[in-house]
Amino acid sequence: MSTYLPTLKQLQYLVALHEHGHFGRAADASFVSQSTLSAGLRELESLLGVTLVERTRRVVRFTPLGNQVVAKAHRLLREAEELSELVQSHGAPLGGELRMSVIPTIAPFLLPRILPRLRKERPQLKLFLREEPSAAAIESLHHGRADCVLLALPYATGEVEAEVLFKDPLLVAFPKDDPRDPPATITSSMIDENRLLLLEDGHCLKEHALAACNRPEMRASATMIGTSLHTLVQMVDNGLGLTMLPQMAIDAGILHDTNIVVRPLKADHAWRDIALVWRKNSPRAEEFRLLATELRAG
Repeated sequence: MSTYLPTLKQLQYLVALHEHGHFGRAADASFVSQSTLSAGLRELESLLGVTLVERTRRVVRFTPLGNQVVAKAHRLLREAEELSELVQSHGAPLGGELRMSVIPTIAPFLLPRILPRLRKERPQLKLFLREEPSAAAIESLHHGRADCVLLALPYATGEVEAEVLFKDPLLVAFPKDDPRDPPATITSSMIDENRLLLLEDGHCLKEHALAACNRPEMRASATMIGTSLHTLVQMVDNGLGLTMLPQMAIDAGILHDTNIVVRPLKADHAWRDIALVWRKNSPRAEEFRLLATELRAG
């Protein structure tokens, strides 16, 4: 049996290349230069004595064996993550490194409010934040790139544990003079689906808004174009339509210096649940529950 074993770093480079399909993007995701990542992969192939990746100018193609090695690498990296979590769980709670992914419809509105207090009360906590859409955040969680995720439920998260922090109501936002005499609350039947502007695919807020309205025809008619809530606000302020905004964004001042009016949406589930989720049976579960308590207090 060979005494030369792949390093975890080499396996991380291999997994990153498989996920991104591009050397440059894989290097960025690994926080190394492209030359460093390429050299690490060449060393891995030389060590194993096989070709894992076929390199051409246009595409990166994994060999059948390369795909099998990637699958095994995922499991090995996950085991290494669990070993690290086990050790950290025996230290001071919220006293070490913690990697948290946060979705874009939460990060700019909630984090500025809670992070200063968290830094003050938990000075030993080294919190590494990554902003990414829900699907990417959950993938990061299950692949070990993130320890926990701050996102909005309901969402398909796989095998996780969750702590709901609070409910975040959804409100209908429209230009000041449209309609001219808005009622105190807006029902879904009053919303013109042909003028409804929503975030593009990949943002769970789009699904939450459509589910709250409970009108199947909206899915086909709504314009899913916004890349961020700030973009949607600018479009509505310019009279291009109406949208739905979460209360936390409004509280954070997203409508400052606009002529936009908001009204509560009257529906059975006119809110989203803001939650902290982590991998099921994680050795750091109690630490994550403590973090959820801290976030909830913010």
